[in-house]
Amino acid sequence: MAATDFKDYYSILGVSKTASADEIKKAFRRLARQYHPDMNPGDRNAEARFKEVSEAYEILSDPDKRKQYDRFGQYWKQAGNSPGGWNGGAAPQGGATPGGFDFDFSQYADFDEFIESLLGGMGGRTRSQWSSYGGASPRSASRSTGFSGGFEDFAGYNRRSTGVSLDQEATLSLSLAEAFHGVEKRLSVSGQKVSVRIPPGAKKGSRVRVKGKGKKDGYGRQGDLYLNIDLKPHQFFEFDGDNLVCKVPISPDEAVLGAKIEVPTPDGTVTVSIPAGIRSGQMLRLRGKGWRRPKSSARTDQLVKVEITPPTRLSDEERQLYQKLRDCRQENPRQALEHLGL
Repeated sequence: MAATDFKDYYSILGVSKTASADEIKKAFRRLARQYHPDMNPGDRNAEARFKEVSEAYEILSDPDKRKQYDRFGQYWKQAGNSPGGWNGGAAPQGGATPGGFDFDFSQYADFDEFIESLLGGMGGRTRSQWSSYGGASPRSASRSTGFSGGFEDFAGYNRRSTGVSLDQEATLSLSLAEAFHGVEKRLSVSGQKVSVRIPPGAKKGSRVRVKGKGKKDGYGRQGDLYLNIDLKPHQFFEFDGDNLVCKVPISPDEAVLGAKIEVPTPDGTVTVSIPAGIRSGQMLRLRGKGWRRPKSSARTDQLVKVEITPPTRLSDEERQLYQKLRDCRQENPRQALEHLGL
């Protein structure tokens, strides 16, 4: 680098010459995030600024390089321990120089790891460990190397990307009554107490997002907590898609003659008319008596599956009446099977 190409690294980072190591680190962190190419796609000025900021931090974060830079000013490259203390004046491998601060992200799992490497060990990394993008844009480099550089990933808005996720998930098991009516739960996730309100109508597989209750990182960011809802089995109600389904036993005489019976629903019993001649397994639909629809006052349907249940304990009178019914019965329920065969 010629003297006329001298760069004021302090000015580039926006710090004074007496800035502490922490002040330099904070300035770099802020500017690196501001000018990273993936935050400014297609902006060559931003990309150049990012390289300049990274170069400045590499020099000023290393006590020996900073000392030489402060001592010799614009001639620090030509000073005795040139250039910048790299290999006693030898050019860096790969042809990269401080004035052409390009590097390969392939050795990093994500951008935060890259930042931490710069913040914690840039001065100790040999230049042979850095290489150029090879003409590829930072975004294409990120796709090929696994470096997470999307805007939302980088800024922390989409924390679910591979390698940089601050979000976390947990399973919350609810009774059917809690899920139907809604409930407030207090639980412990990763050592932190979380209060969450589950709205009415949650179903198995529903996800509830609790903002700002995920994992934290070293930059003051915190992800979200996603609760996956599971429902405990119920002794009477089950799901059939969005509808509720239940099984209701009826006696043979109710099936033959018809009847009015009481059937439980989520919010109380209702009277249901059983038509005469109903068969076992037939469904009756109770419209609007099923599950709550989220964010709505509407309800799905409740399906009542009828099961004809013969009595297991008969009085002498009941047995005699069933025997009399058998003797006088005219219809053969298996008549259609008489001539079947192969």
